[in-house]
Order: sequence, then C-alpha cells, then structure tokens
Amino acid sequence: MRLRPLALVAVLALAAACGADPSTPRKEEPALTGGPAERAAQLVAKLSDEDLAGQVLMPYAYGSSATEVSPGSAAGNQKLAGVDTPAEMVAKYHLGGLILVGFSADDPTSKNQTTTNVDSPEQVRDLTAGLQKAAAKLPAGAAPMLIGTDQEYGVVTRLKEGVTTLPSAMAFGAADDPRLTEDAWRAAGSELAAVGINVDFAPVADVLGGDGSAVFGSRSYRSGPKQGGEQVSGAVGGLQGGGVAATLKHFPGHGHTTGDSHTDLPQLRQDRATLDAGDLPPFSAGIAAGAKLVMSGHLDVHSIDRGTPATFSRKVLTDVLRGQLGFKGLVVTDGMNMAPAERWPPGEAAVRALNAGNDLLLMPPELKAAYEGVLAGLRDGSLPRERLVDAATRVLTLKFELASKPAPAMSTVGSAGHAAAADRLAAAAVTQLRGDCQGISGPLTVTAAKGRDSARATLVEALKAAGVEVAATGGTEVHLIGYGDEPADLSKTATVTVAMDTPTLLAKSKSPALIATYSSSRASMRALASVLAGKTPPAGTAPIDVPGLPRTSCAA
Repeated sequence: MRLRPLALVAVLALAAACGADPSTPRKEEPALTGGPAERAAQLVAKLSDEDLAGQVLMPYAYGSSATEVSPGSAAGNQKLAGVDTPAEMVAKYHLGGLILVGFSADDPTSKNQTTTNVDSPEQVRDLTAGLQKAAAKLPAGAAPMLIGTDQEYGVVTRLKEGVTTLPSAMAFGAADDPRLTEDAWRAAGSELAAVGINVDFAPVADVLGGDGSAVFGSRSYRSGPKQGGEQVSGAVGGLQGGGVAATLKHFPGHGHTTGDSHTDLPQLRQDRATLDAGDLPPFSAGIAAGAKLVMSGHLDVHSIDRGTPATFSRKVLTDVLRGQLGFKGLVVTDGMNMAPAERWPPGEAAVRALNAGNDLLLMPPELKAAYEGVLAGLRDGSLPRERLVDAATRVLTLKFELASKPAPAMSTVGSAGHAAAADRLAAAAVTQLRGDCQGISGPLTVTAAKGRDSARATLVEALKAAGVEVAATGGTEVHLIGYGDEPADLSKTATVTVAMDTPTLLAKSKSPALIATYSSSRASMRALASVLAGKTPPAGTAPIDVPGLPRTSCAA
C-alpha cells in the first residue's frame, strides 16, 4: 500500500522521535548456533529478568482450550494468576512450561488437581498447539515451551480416552521383562508426543517398602531396588525413544514411608546406608539411562537433612543428586501447592526451592506471588542471579533438545500396534498366588467391590470375547478389588478374588484362587479373561511380598 504524503511525514516523524532511521532496514537478531546447550546459553544472555523468572515456572491452568474457556475456568485462572485464559497466563508471566492436570476417584494425587485439561486426544492436541502459539511470541519463543502431565498409568493417568492405556507400574514389575517395558512405554511416549505433550512426570522410581505399601501401592514397580531399576531404565528408554522427556520421581524415594506428601511431610527414617542401598539405585539406573528430569519429593530425609523437605534441601538436591549421583539434567519440584511446600508464602517458597537446586517450579499455588517472589529475590540478593541463570539455561536446553524431535502423526494414537504392546505386557503380568493355574470352569459371575463397576463391565466384555459363558448370578464367582479397598470389600463366596492394584489384600481372602493383575486397564482385563478361560497361563510373579502367600502358585 502506498502512503499518502501527510501519512509518510507522520511515520518519519514518529521514527525520528523513537531514534530510528526508517530508511535503514531492520537489523535481524543473529541466529542461535550450536547444540541445545549452546543455543540455550545464547538465548538466556538476551533475556530480561522477567523472562528468566517465567522460564522456571510451570503452573497449571483452568480450561480445555488455550484461548476459549468457560466462565468457571476464567474465574479459576483469575484467582490463580489474574488472567482469563491459559494463553494469557503464558504471555503475562513469560512461562517456560505448563502442566495439564486431571483426576479420577481413585487418584491419590486428586488433592491438588482442582481442574482438568484433558478430554480427548484431539482436544489435547488443540490445547497444546494453542499454548505453543502463545509461547512462540515470547522473547524465549525460539524454543517450544514444556508441556507436561502425570501419565504414570494405573491410578495416576491423566489422558484415558482414545489412547493406548498401559497397566500400572506394578504390573510391569510383575512381568519383569525390561524389553516389554521399553516397548510399551515407547508406544505411550509416541502417543503423548503426538498430542503435543513433551514431558511426562513418569516413571516412578520409588522402591516400595512394606510400611509404605498402603500409601504408594501399584504406582511403584517393585520392592527390590535392582529389579525396580531395570524397569525404570526400560521406561526411560521407551518414553524418550517416543519423543517425550522422562522424569524420575520422587527423589530420594517415597516408597518407604507411610505419610502422604499431599497433606503432610512424610518421614524417611532409614539410616544413610539403607537409603543408599534401598532407595537410590532406581534413580541411579534412570540417570544412567539418560532421564532428562528428576522430580524432588516433599520428604523429610532424616539421614541427610532432618526437618527440611527434600525439595528445599540443598544437601539432598545439590550434594546428593547432583554430586553423588552425577545428575546433570533438569530438577523439577513436586507440586508447590502441596502441604509441605505451603509452609512458606509462595514467593519465599519459590526462592527457597531454586536455591536448593530445583530448576523448574511445578504448580505454584499463586502464580503471581511466585513470579514476583523470584524477581524480588533477584533484587534483594536472596536469589543469586547465577542460580536463576543456571536454572533457566537447563530449562531452555531441554526445550531445544525436544524441538529436534518431530511429533508423530495423530494416527499413531490408539493404534493396533500400540495396543498389542500393552497386551503383551499385561499378559506377562497376571499372577496367580493361590490355585492350580488351569483356568476356571464357567459359567462365571463377576462381582466387584463398590466403585468397580467399570472394571467389572470391562472384564465381562473380555470374558465373552474369549468365549466364556457369563451369568448374571449363579455362576462361579470372580470378585474384583482395587486401590484403597479393605477387608470389608472382599467377598466371602468368591471362588476367585482378583487384586487390580497392590495384591496385599489377597492375604485376607479365603477364596480358593487368588489372582493379581495390578491394574484395571482394558489390557489387564483382557489378559485376566484369557487366564480365567484357560487359554494362557498366569506368567507373572508378585513383585512384593504378600503375607502367607508365594510370589506365584504356578509351577515353573
């Protein structure tokens, strides 16, 4: 378009007032060069304090779209961050990342998941694309933002519909085949990458102890640190092979405590030698496998820094994780909206967590306060600039690493090949702890503890598909129990009792046949149906001790 003379004069005058010569072509910023770490360092050198502060924050947001949200979601975002939409949150706070959240009735993390961002693969893909579009406009937009979620599988699973759903971690431990583990997690990783999620807060590297079983349950792979480490390594290799950064959690190990870090500060009372031998090996194995992130736990580690949550302990994160274990990747906090982290105001907590050695702060309860706290820490010297620069550089390095991985096509999501990988793992996991392992004669009647109707319906469907006659009443009773169930949830008349989570409760059952699937996923229910039909043997071995029962009742 040609400017009229008066308009041209106005433009020239404005340019002169701004100190610019409109006849001189705009100087382009020099391109970033080198590998991910070099490009990150070059970019960090150009960023303002506000950009640096935003890069180390990964809040959650309300709404299933980046730009269009319901009035309720807008109100939630206003309370959390003073904006209406997730995209506005990214822009206002120069965010380095955002976590997608969601919960279900059985989810032990539901205490700090007050909304949901996940409905379907297509919706998640649209949401993540909108978030990346907003992030690309930031000064740090040369690298994509980190979009994470907790997709552990089992009771902590955010995206459930339309995707391949793996069994729980403990099912992997029962199968005890790292190759199957890697295959299944590669399928899962490629599906997450396809919908635009590039960080998974998994795998769980916590070794399950007897005292902690009621708290952590099937989220843990095993009670043995060596075999647990093999599973963690396989999961890391699979996830990252699928294009998603893996996170080892919850350092230095949540499995030997009876406390719940969502509501209190769990105590790790073992001596240092026991901690090193019993809790740290899976983290070491995951680090050796190349895990990109480690999540710090809100845990009171008596043998290292008693009284200070590990998330805020330099002795735990800098001396042990970085020094002893040699981890050089990104350290991310557990939720900063959990009780142990809320003992300090959000701004002070943010500075304390960064000074301890965290690089990314997850789910601050008040985003504005955390952001302003980081900036205030820079001004008053309580947060050394080099610590913030170091953290932001690690964040951007990971972003550039992930940017080099092309996203798989949406057609991979829920594909037959991925379902087959989940089925192979689930079949290898089914464990019989009492009974002759020859299948159960029909007709069968399936009953379930309260709240297990969905799993019951899935098993009935799978049994019919396997050619087993299913009767509404009067058949041989197969009874299902799951996460959080108690002795009162057992059936006194069941011939077969099936544990779809930690199998500990089977010790209280009088059923002639006891089976563990460790999971209520569709793959696990199909595998169970095949075992009940006598078509396949229960090949798994219990990954934890169940009082009075063998690890398997099936002959080798």
